[in-house]
Amino acid sequence: MPSRSAPTATQVEEPDSMPGLQFNEPLSWRAGKPIALADLLRRLQALSKEMQNMNQEEEIRDSFAKVAKDLVNPNLLAHKDKGVRALTASCLVDTLRLCAPDAPYTGVQLRDIFNMIITQILPALADPAHAYNNQHLYVLESLAQVKSILLLTDIPSAETLLKNVFKICFDVLSDTSKNSQVDELQKRVSINMTSLLLCLVDEGAALPPEVVDIIVAQFLRTDPNALGGSSTKSKKNGVVDERQSTLVLKQLPPAYNMAKVICNSCPDTMARYFSQYFNDVIVDASNSKAKHSGKGKKRHSDGIEDSDDEPTGPTEEDLQELRKVHRLLRELWRACPGVLQNVIPQLEAELSAENIQLRLLATETLGDIVSGIGAAGLPPPPTLDPSAYPSNALSDPSENTVSLNLLTKPSSPQPFPSAHPQAYSNYLGRKQDKSPLIRAAWTAGIGRVLTTSAGGAGLSQQEEDRLVSELNRMLGDVDDKVRIAAVKVIASFPFRDMVSKLGRPGGVMEKGSLFATLAERIRDKKHSVRVEGMTVLARIWGVAVGEMAAGNEQVRDLFGGIPSKILDTYYTNDIEITELLDRVFFEQLLPLNFPPVKAKKSASGNSQGTKRSQVTADGDEEAVDPDKIRTERILLLVKDLDDRAKKVFFALQSRQMMLSKVMGAYLDRCAEYNGGVMDANESQIKEHLSRLIKTYAGMLPNPSQATADLWKFTKNNDRRSYQLVRFCMSPDSDYRTIVKALKEIIKRMGEVNATSLLDTLMPLLYRVSLIVYNKSHVPAIMGFSRTDDKSLSATAHEVLREISSKTPEVLKAHVQEICKLLQDEAPSAKKANDASAVDNLKACASFAAKYPKEIPQDRKFVQAMTSYALHGSPPEAAKYALSVIWAASEKKEMVARELSHKCIKGFEYGGEGFLSRLATLSQLVLLAPTEIDDMSTDSILDIAIKQVLLSTQEPSNEPPEAYEWSPTMDLEVQAKCWALKILVNRVRSHPLPETLAEVASPVYTLLSQLIEQYGEVSKANETPPAHKSRLRLLAARLYLKLCKSKAHDALLAPSAFNALSTVAQDPVKQVRAGFLQRLKKYLLQPRLPQRFYTIPFLLAFEPSGTLRSDTTTWIKSRAATLSSTRPAGSGGKASIVMESTFARLLSLLAHHPDYVNDTDDLTEFSRYIIFFLQNVATEDNLSLIYHIAQRVKQCRDAVAAHSGSDKSRTSDVTATTETDERLYQLSDLAQITIRKYEDVHNWTIQTLPGRARLPSSLFTEIRSHAEAQRIAERNHLPEGVEAGVEGLLKATLKASRTNKKRKSEGGDHQTDGGRDSKKAKTSLPVRKASGANGVSKEKRGPSRNVVKTARPKKSISKTQAKDEASGERRRSGRVKEVEKNYVERDSDDDDEEMEMQDAITAEEEAGTESDTDAGAYASAVEEISEADEVDEITAPELSKPVLKATPTKAPTKAIVSPQAKAKPKAVTSPKAKTKANTRQIRTRVSSRGKGRAKAQGSDDELSEPPDSE
Repeated sequence: MPSRSAPTATQVEEPDSMPGLQFNEPLSWRAGKPIALADLLRRLQALSKEMQNMNQEEEIRDSFAKVAKDLVNPNLLAHKDKGVRALTASCLVDTLRLCAPDAPYTGVQLRDIFNMIITQILPALADPAHAYNNQHLYVLESLAQVKSILLLTDIPSAETLLKNVFKICFDVLSDTSKNSQVDELQKRVSINMTSLLLCLVDEGAALPPEVVDIIVAQFLRTDPNALGGSSTKSKKNGVVDERQSTLVLKQLPPAYNMAKVICNSCPDTMARYFSQYFNDVIVDASNSKAKHSGKGKKRHSDGIEDSDDEPTGPTEEDLQELRKVHRLLRELWRACPGVLQNVIPQLEAELSAENIQLRLLATETLGDIVSGIGAAGLPPPPTLDPSAYPSNALSDPSENTVSLNLLTKPSSPQPFPSAHPQAYSNYLGRKQDKSPLIRAAWTAGIGRVLTTSAGGAGLSQQEEDRLVSELNRMLGDVDDKVRIAAVKVIASFPFRDMVSKLGRPGGVMEKGSLFATLAERIRDKKHSVRVEGMTVLARIWGVAVGEMAAGNEQVRDLFGGIPSKILDTYYTNDIEITELLDRVFFEQLLPLNFPPVKAKKSASGNSQGTKRSQVTADGDEEAVDPDKIRTERILLLVKDLDDRAKKVFFALQSRQMMLSKVMGAYLDRCAEYNGGVMDANESQIKEHLSRLIKTYAGMLPNPSQATADLWKFTKNNDRRSYQLVRFCMSPDSDYRTIVKALKEIIKRMGEVNATSLLDTLMPLLYRVSLIVYNKSHVPAIMGFSRTDDKSLSATAHEVLREISSKTPEVLKAHVQEICKLLQDEAPSAKKANDASAVDNLKACASFAAKYPKEIPQDRKFVQAMTSYALHGSPPEAAKYALSVIWAASEKKEMVARELSHKCIKGFEYGGEGFLSRLATLSQLVLLAPTEIDDMSTDSILDIAIKQVLLSTQEPSNEPPEAYEWSPTMDLEVQAKCWALKILVNRVRSHPLPETLAEVASPVYTLLSQLIEQYGEVSKANETPPAHKSRLRLLAARLYLKLCKSKAHDALLAPSAFNALSTVAQDPVKQVRAGFLQRLKKYLLQPRLPQRFYTIPFLLAFEPSGTLRSDTTTWIKSRAATLSSTRPAGSGGKASIVMESTFARLLSLLAHHPDYVNDTDDLTEFSRYIIFFLQNVATEDNLSLIYHIAQRVKQCRDAVAAHSGSDKSRTSDVTATTETDERLYQLSDLAQITIRKYEDVHNWTIQTLPGRARLPSSLFTEIRSHAEAQRIAERNHLPEGVEAGVEGLLKATLKASRTNKKRKSEGGDHQTDGGRDSKKAKTSLPVRKASGANGVSKEKRGPSRNVVKTARPKKSISKTQAKDEASGERRRSGRVKEVEKNYVERDSDDDDEEMEMQDAITAEEEAGTESDTDAGAYASAVEEISEADEVDEITAPELSKPVLKATPTKAPTKAIVSPQAKAKPKAVTSPKAKTKANTRQIRTRVSSRGKGRAKAQGSDDELSEPPDSE
């Protein structure tokens, strides 16, 4: 070991007997007489060579005395020649080596020696081309290996030299631009410099703080912020020079590696230095007191002194320093975690700091440390690109490739949770931090821990599941910042990790799973969260669709339900969500640029006909058809949609047709506006433009901005943009044309810097463009329908049916191909047609109805259609084939006569093609009634009635009351359905109005019989139960179809209408749903009279949550739409269609078969009224509804008189008032309910002038003034009803508000499949509750056949009623019982999601703005016609409020007449008799009936009835 000091003088004896240094030439000179440079270099080289060959021996040390003295001469140490200095240094280090341990120099001389070596020799190693690099390297190796460098620590005031040696060594290695060319030299330099510095750290004295700073700074060489050249005045930044900006971040810098080796070789020593270093920064800033910094600077916070009550946070300069230090901690953990053993507790203490910024830094730092993330950060996260093709697959090796940038590759030398368990536990506790910023940072941190598997150290399965669960919990955090952070974290996961890690708890449809919670965020109350949630969810599906197309069931189970969740948001009726849905749909789910493969144009210019070839992973060349790829994605999306989402998907495409008409009108007006220069009709053009712009602006979240943008677009008068929009809407445009048009629009908007205008236009362009139902997709859809490739045949058929019915125009380019295919596959008596033919025939029929000249007229095609009409299978094929013939054939009359004879001749039930013949006959009597002679007509009727309807091929052995649903239809029920259609179509096509009633009467009677007798058509009651439900549903639908015509509707008596309305309360859910679906469809067109709006309000007791929710939303949407219309001839007044329906509803309830005159039943009847008010009533129209309720009490019932069941009214007024009494009770009940509803909402009912008109078909005047006065003054309700209504109303509204706040995604499904299964036991009409024995009317089927005669009902006392509380009789009780009973029911029945937007509402609103559409729409919305009214007084105006009405208070004890005291008489019809005796029948249900109909009301029962009409 070298000595720490040297003697001041050395007496040298030259023993002659001992060998020593042989060099004896002078190396020093006097001033003015220097040695020649060549001689000096020669001498030094000789000396150096001799000394290098000498070994360290005690005997020869004295021979170096003279040379040692000469070598420290300033002439040599400061010589201007590099060679002299290099050789001198080489000789000096040999002198130190040979003379060790006692250096032959004084402290001053040692200082000069090391100063020359450090400042001249070591920096020269940075130049690999230096001529004396061998000498430089020899000096370095000698200092490191002999450890002569330790003499540096014995020099007085050597801190500067120590600092310089560390600084220069690190700087030499940092210059990679030169050293990279000589790897061997760089390696030797790096090794020896590392040994040199390691010797100083490990064996030397304490390092000064400046040296520690230099070592620490090397770890910031991976920090991009430091490499960018920070200009702060911090002392630490001084060591990072500009050359670091050229560092290639693909390898660790040599200086970094040297510092890493030093720290890892001396962990305990460096831990003490680092602890002190970080304590100076972290603790000072954490305590925010005036502490000593690196330069002795005091820290203050804006000059405010610290106090105990108000702790002062760190200054901005402190925070900048802290951020850099915390980045350094990340890198130190990656490089040398051992040196942080004393720093981690300090960092852990920061987690509890009062200052949010300090806690935030500590949380972020610990999260990155656990994840093994250094100062360079993470590599760029994997991009979820939904437009990539091929889509990101799990087997894609590129996703698992290690990042080439070693600086950003997460790496943790040891698992942090096991190395520092307490710090890790405290870090996990930050999930409950009071600050959302901390929780958001913590959420991002655990996301990185999961993606990196704790920096590659690995996580146990239990710990991984725990972190996924915590991430799931943060998705539901109360603060939107945290929820957004959680959503972004999920988006940062590679797709493989999404499946293997995040998907382990379940997929998007699995309640409670992470992806299910993510799906809930698309309904978040904060729009920013909704945007992030929906975008990320759609991107995930866009990436996963490739795996789903490849048949990966695991991925499909996880992500297949994403489109359903996204499309289901359409029901929220939120404009912002609807706009977001449009953007996500066409930018993420079905991005316009998918797939990024261009199709080559053919010679004819058709871009759709020629395919490109693409090299696959196996090296094979594969043809790529972008249209087929895109179509496959569309079909995969539709395939996994649930029923609700599928309705939205098809509604979005249907919306395109309506909005494109409005857009066309808008573009026409823009052209006429001509930038503000108009020749004529200026006011009309501006007015129409204003209405159109208002319509479109109302569809966007910011109407005022949208209005300004659309006016700007109008005034720009950009004719090219007008044409581009027309390209987007045109059915003749292929997909590529539409995409190009949209891109050019975006480019043109960008050129004029119209960002706001583009944001307004894009959602509208998405809505009007033919993107999905595009003609480019039709060939691929047809191909999938024929081949069933990837099991998409059924979905392709469904989409093709929608295209043919909604936009047949897009089939124009392919109709010839479809017709040729149909012609080639035409059936015969021995050959059946292909199953896909029915969809092609339907598409062809829809197209022929619009473009008959485009259909082939040749004989072969007509013969093929005739073959389908006679032998087509299923029978719908025959129906569509005849429609094609009738629309396109020039000889259709002759073909019709020929077909009628062939169908009739030799008809045999069960014979070959008998169903096809029935279907053809049903279309013939509808389309060609005049071509069928009387004899043929009689034969057709004989076939339909005697051979089919009245014939039971397989009599049922089930009890007469058996009534059930079957998912399939056997041949017999299909034949009866077609027979019924024959009869109804004959009525529909009857050409003579004067004989219409005669022809229609027996058909109406038959339909009413089927409805009232629950589908029983056989006199022997032997119709199979599954046939009954089908026939009853069909009869109700055929009634609706008939009533679309005003002449046919006039033939439907009010009593028959009342019976028809009970189908909405059928025991079987599929019947109810099928009937309501058709009813709502016709009302939307609108094709039905307004009285049919009454029927949906009978769903107040609907047990199916989904059906009730959908109907409720539909009613609200219709009410909003109708109230916004101004019918022609109304003088600008709003439509009151929905409000006026209330009178019809009361009349319908008065004739309801479940009506019972007692307190409990009347209280529950108020549910119908509450249901009406919840969906229709507003503060503006409540007065009108109340007025209508009052008017009902001023009239008598006219339904019974018209039906002939109340013949004694004219002779004895008081003897025939049963239905009148019911009306008056319901009027009083409605008034009470409305007043309570008013009080709950703090509204005001105002008295209206005049009297509202009531339908004369339902109500008639009270001719006696005294009788009218008596009725008006009397309270017709039993005692206790008002209290029951009040409790019921509060419970219902409370349950409704609670369920809306829940915003449950799976509420409907859970209701239908879980809790709703209990409600399925409810007797139907659905409002009846099940009794204690659990028996329901639905289980036992219709009760009408159990007891044929009515028996007088016994009066029930209050005591008896209490005893029967556990029986079948339902009680409402008083207020407490109401709350107990009804809250349970309503929490299921009213479990609605957010309020739904009707799929057609926007279309209708837009349609009213078009000149061509406004008149048709207004005329179709019927007000109460004058011919159907009692009074000539106009409807009261809501715009003239007067004093508040003073309601007549009910007396304490009601004045009840003898007639009112008596129980209601049995209804005269057999069906009504059994309904009135429901309670007596309930105990007689057979056990067979109980078991058979157990789940008839359940949502997950059987499929919906097919629409075969």
